[in-house]
Amino acid sequence: MNDVIKLLTSHRSVRKFEARELPEGLLETLIKAGQAAATSSHIQAYSVIRVKNPSSLEKLVELTGGQPYVASCSEFLVFCADMKRPLEAAARTGEDVVSGMTEQLLVATVDVSLMAQNVVIAAESEGLGICYIGGIRNNPQAVSELLELPKHVYPVFGMCIGYPAHEPDIKPRLPVDAVLKVDSYRDDETQVAAFDSTMHAYYQSRKGGNKDANWSQNLTPLFNQKLRPHMRDFLIEKGFTMK
Repeated sequence: MNDVIKLLTSHRSVRKFEARELPEGLLETLIKAGQAAATSSHIQAYSVIRVKNPSSLEKLVELTGGQPYVASCSEFLVFCADMKRPLEAAARTGEDVVSGMTEQLLVATVDVSLMAQNVVIAAESEGLGICYIGGIRNNPQAVSELLELPKHVYPVFGMCIGYPAHEPDIKPRLPVDAVLKVDSYRDDETQVAAFDSTMHAYYQSRKGGNKDANWSQNLTPLFNQKLRPHMRDFLIEKGFTMK
């Protein structure tokens, strides 16, 4: 493996950070690297909110479900799908524009996700650690009000960035042949069963605890209830009417 692939395969989520600021200009460099990611039709349908106000950070700790590292990391960013900028740019040409299409929601969500992952890779190449914060979507309306997000912009996830104060174990992934399929979709339950055994062994041996669970059991809370049912109405209110 070359150095880039080694970096990618050594990713882990960091939740404890040193009390250090990033060097001057590094964050802007990371964002620029993010902007170099692929973007559908060059729309660049994303905006990133850098949250610096201590009271806002503490409020975000609460809104994301009590995750203290939101406030203790060097930088906390909120990555937003932003269809406002391209819609308004197109309208300024004098053309009638159509908003609220499901494809616009998908494009903006994919764009910001690709951009954010570039930021992650750039950050980790500089010795930084990161943690995605999907809990931003626990209370998206309150987050939007706090960050003054306009219509056609919604918060997709947050990201903690900073210097790691611990070294978490690398969490195993499904085997390649479970996700890489040739010519058509084929499923093999034995692959999941084997991965359940792998994850159980990982949880039993990892630093900081001996969790008695496997991959399938960890998925249960995501599928035995309606997860974040507020998101559909929230997105419609934000202008993503999914026509």
